[in-house]
Amino acid sequence: MTTKRLVSPHGASELRPLLLEGAALQAECARAEGLPRVRVSSRERGDLVMMGCGGFTPLAGFMGEADWRGVCDRMQRADGLFWPIPITLSVDEATAAAIPPGGEIALADPDDGHLLATMQVTERYRIDRAHECVRVFRTTDAAHPGVKMVMDQPPVNLAGPVKVLSDGGFPRTYGDLYMTPAQTRKLFESRGWSRIAAFQTRNPMHRSHEYLAKCAIEVCDGVLVHSLLGALKPGDIPAEVRTRAIAALAKDYFVPSTIVQAGYPLDMRYAGPREALLHALFRQNYGCSHLIVGRDHAGVGSYYGPFDAHRIFDEIPEGALQTQPLRFDVTFWCYKCGGMASGRTCPHTDADRLQVSGTQLRKWLSDGHPVPAEFSRAEVLEVLRAYYAELDARAPGAPR
Repeated sequence: MTTKRLVSPHGASELRPLLLEGAALQAECARAEGLPRVRVSSRERGDLVMMGCGGFTPLAGFMGEADWRGVCDRMQRADGLFWPIPITLSVDEATAAAIPPGGEIALADPDDGHLLATMQVTERYRIDRAHECVRVFRTTDAAHPGVKMVMDQPPVNLAGPVKVLSDGGFPRTYGDLYMTPAQTRKLFESRGWSRIAAFQTRNPMHRSHEYLAKCAIEVCDGVLVHSLLGALKPGDIPAEVRTRAIAALAKDYFVPSTIVQAGYPLDMRYAGPREALLHALFRQNYGCSHLIVGRDHAGVGSYYGPFDAHRIFDEIPEGALQTQPLRFDVTFWCYKCGGMASGRTCPHTDADRLQVSGTQLRKWLSDGHPVPAEFSRAEVLEVLRAYYAELDARAPGAPR
C-alpha cells in the first residue's frame, strides 16, 4: 500500500527551525547578555518567531541587499528561491554604525525587552523604501497600513543569520492553539491526511467563511483554520476573541474530524496578492497542500482588485510552490437559493443576495445593529457581542 505524504517544506527536504533548545539555548542566552542589544519592531518579532518555529523554512536569517532586491523585483532570492515579500531587519544610522563588520548583536522584544535572538551582522545596507512599497504593495499611499509600516522603518537594514532564543510568548498566551509546523504535520499524519486546505483568517468566521471551509473539506481530507496571532490594524478583532468565536462555530457546525484550529505568530502586512503567496509558502511548511483564496485575500481598503490574489498564482514560475490555491468566487446568502452560494453557482440577482463581509459584521456589531441569521451563526454573535459590550463599558464617559 502506498502511503500518501504531506507536501515537502519550502525549498528544503525537512523543516529548519532556528529556535535553540536545552543546553545550547542556555549557553547562547548567557552569551547574548554580553552583546549590544537592539529592540526589533513587532513585525520583526513575528518574523523571528516564524524563523524559530520553522514556519519560514529555509530562511537562516534576515535578508541581505541582493535578496531584498530580488524578492522585490522578481519574487526570488539571489539564489533563485521563490520568496514573495522581503524579510528584513531595520535600525537607525547610529546603531548600524556601531556594529563592526561581522559583529554580533542581541535582538530584543519591542515591548518588554526580553531576548529573542542573536544575530551575526554580515551586511549593512540602505534600501529604497518607496521602491519596496510599489513592488510589494502596489502603492506608496501612506494611508495603506503596510506602506506606512515600511516607510516608517529606520533607514538601514541589517542582514545575517540568527539563532532564535524565544518563542515570543505565543505558547504561553495561546496554549494549544499555537502550533508549530512540526506539530501540525505530526497531527495531520496521525489523522492520515495528505490533502489539507489552509483557511487564512484575521477575522471571526461568518457564514461565508464557513461555506468556503466546508467546500474545501469536500475535496480535501480536512481544513486548518489558521488564525493570525500577531498585530493587526486598529478596529480589527483581537485574536483571543476571534479564536473563541471560531471554536464556537467549529463545535456546533463542523464534523470534528475534519477541522483543526491553530494560530501563527505573524503581523499582518496587508499586501494583498503578494501576501497571498506568502500565506501559501509558509502553509506549505505547516504541511498544507492548498490555500483557500477568496475575495480580496489579505487586502485592505480598495488597493487591490477583488481577484488579484487569484491571478498572481498564475504569474509565478511553475513549481515555485507546492501548496496550490483553491480559488473561490464572491460568496453570499441567496434568498431564492435558500442558502450560501457564489457567483459561479447562483443564477439570481443582487436583489436576492445578502453580501457577507467581515467589515460589515464589525460595523453592525460596533453600532449595536441587528445581525441577520443568514450573516453569522448565533454562537459566533454571542462571543462577539460580549466583546463589543465590554468595549462600550470601557469607553470614556461610559457609566460605571
